[in-house]
Amino acid sequence: LFERDLILEFRGSKLQRRKAKKYAEGVMAQRTGPVNITEDFDDGDMTMLMVPQEAVGFVTGRAGNFLRTIEEEWCTLMFFCEVGTGRNKDFEKLAIFGAVRARRGAELKVLSAVETKVPGYLEKIKSDVLARDKGKDDSGTWGTDTMTFQDDELSYALGKQGGTRKKLERSSDTMTFQDDELSYALGKQGGTRKKLERSSECVVQYVGHTAIFSGTRAQRKKAREYMKWLFEQLEGPVYVDGWEDRDDCTVVDVPSDCIGYITGARRATLGVMEEEWGVLMFFMNKAEDKGRGKGQGGSEKLIIFGPTRGRRGAELKVMSGVETKNPGFFTKGVREKTSNERGFDTDRLIFKDDELSYSLGKQGTTRKKLEGAAGAILEYVGHVAFIAGDGKQRKRCQEFLKYMKWLFEQLEGPVWVEGWEDRDDCTMVDVPSDCIGYITGARRATLGVMEEEWGVLMFFMNKAEDKGRGRGGGSEKLIIFGPTRGRRGAELKVMSGVEQKTPGFFTKGVREKTSSERGFDTDRMIFKDDELSYSLGKQGSTRKKLEGAAGAILEYVGHVAFIAGDGKQRKRCMEFLKEWGVLMFFMNKTEDKGRGRGGGSEKLIIFGPTRGRRGAELKVMSGVETKTPGFFTKGVREKTSDERGFDTDRIILQDDELSYSLGKQGTTRKKLEGAAGAILAYVGHVAFIAGDRKQRRRCQEFLKW
Repeated sequence: LFERDLILEFRGSKLQRRKAKKYAEGVMAQRTGPVNITEDFDDGDMTMLMVPQEAVGFVTGRAGNFLRTIEEEWCTLMFFCEVGTGRNKDFEKLAIFGAVRARRGAELKVLSAVETKVPGYLEKIKSDVLARDKGKDDSGTWGTDTMTFQDDELSYALGKQGGTRKKLERSSDTMTFQDDELSYALGKQGGTRKKLERSSECVVQYVGHTAIFSGTRAQRKKAREYMKWLFEQLEGPVYVDGWEDRDDCTVVDVPSDCIGYITGARRATLGVMEEEWGVLMFFMNKAEDKGRGKGQGGSEKLIIFGPTRGRRGAELKVMSGVETKNPGFFTKGVREKTSNERGFDTDRLIFKDDELSYSLGKQGTTRKKLEGAAGAILEYVGHVAFIAGDGKQRKRCQEFLKYMKWLFEQLEGPVWVEGWEDRDDCTMVDVPSDCIGYITGARRATLGVMEEEWGVLMFFMNKAEDKGRGRGGGSEKLIIFGPTRGRRGAELKVMSGVEQKTPGFFTKGVREKTSSERGFDTDRMIFKDDELSYSLGKQGSTRKKLEGAAGAILEYVGHVAFIAGDGKQRKRCMEFLKEWGVLMFFMNKTEDKGRGRGGGSEKLIIFGPTRGRRGAELKVMSGVETKTPGFFTKGVREKTSDERGFDTDRIILQDDELSYSLGKQGTTRKKLEGAAGAILAYVGHVAFIAGDRKQRRRCQEFLKW
């Protein structure tokens, strides 16, 4: 989106561009009323659902929130529309755009809501719903199955937060339940439904007393099997015959004395793991095998169903828990391993006691940080770190763990990373010796905050013989590992801190710079004392606002503003910093104080270029009008100037027009202003438009639209 020119650009294949243009037109058309859909609107990406008039408000939600929530969950686009000519007063047509699976998930969510308001509605349109999109996926096996519950059966099938519904979404055939079974399959707050859905990768939804499962044949089959085993647990031990030959399950031996620890009170611990990893888990044993297993004591088999990554994550979580209660159960005799597999696999690293504690962190925070930064699964099973993911993820995680070892080695003496100059994942900063404590903080607290903020790892490194040498007196090298943007953000933060303690260390002789690079780079602007204070704001609040609005990194190192980001972000940030470029102060002769328009007032004088002065003036007028309505607008009329050069036009707006053209927190006003290139300020109900004639005309047109 090129906001200044109000141009929306689409890139992709011909069909992708056509769909994107169609979606954008549909979204924009909603502003003026119902969207009109023609026959050529369907590119195999549309589902049209009839919604009874009495349920439309319920489905839409307050300010459209319910529809927006469904769109967010299923990655779809949804809006009510008109098809052809005429309108049915009993129904509204809801258009749903997206992929087959996404459309089906959103459609069933809407139908579930409609059934609440209009019981029995599904039965009237059931044949159309079940036949929709049959075979229209890549496998050609997409379809929908149903099962009908009695009242008490439904509660069980939903499960806590829809968990049971999710488990069942991977199933295929129709199943019939007794009254008490439905309640079980539903679960508390639908939790069981959601679990079934995620583990089987099938869409599972309960519409009234009917459970609907949509997915490929394999997905529906899984959901049916998972549901069957779920119910068999009510009658006694369950054993999955032939589990060794299945590709959707993993089995873990759990010692008998650890089963309660792994399960948790009322299955709470297993439930948390199922929720985190999107899997279905339960203990299985043949009656004659119960009590036998790995190790000296008996064990039971815990079976985990779900996608590969989810199963591995849950399995490692279980192994970690067992190892805590029963040291050596999984790690006795285990050696380090680094796989050459490019796809999903697991590596192992062995840690010492002190290294493990350091790389785990308080309440596992360091482990989570490393896991998130690498994109891999990282779990400590005893003293062994298991790293699961594709080749790149595992390699990245191993490197991060090595960084942690370097950090730990610092406790014993200086650390040096050989060949850091040739690495593309690190940045080095010289820090004066007298600033090291300030930058590090008590117990490494300050460095920790920067690492958390920017997603990087940082530590000081020096060869013993180099300690005390460096730029501008004694210094040590601070090395920063992480992605480019994160490293630059952390580096500038460090530079800012050093500059406060040692003025001129980084800024002596520095000049302004504006890069022509479109990609990531850094620009510089030099400020005077008063300008710096204003653009920094109280406790850095203005800097943070500018940084957030521009999308760039903005850091003040002494009197120099460093602006890092891509070309557009840097340009936008510099424009914000230069916004008005004026000097303002109140002035009055002693004898004039208290005189003025509309009661006592004082004169505010504004120095600077014409455009800057007008922008600042209108900003002040807007603020005054908010506090004293009518002070500037009483008796004001609309005005359109013919002046080609700089001038100001005025448009008077109604209440609803003003609210709409202002937007949430002024976002619409800023967009209009940026797109037209004019200054646009609302002083009460009057829109003041300042700029040359072309800018003013363009802004007026945008406001009329």
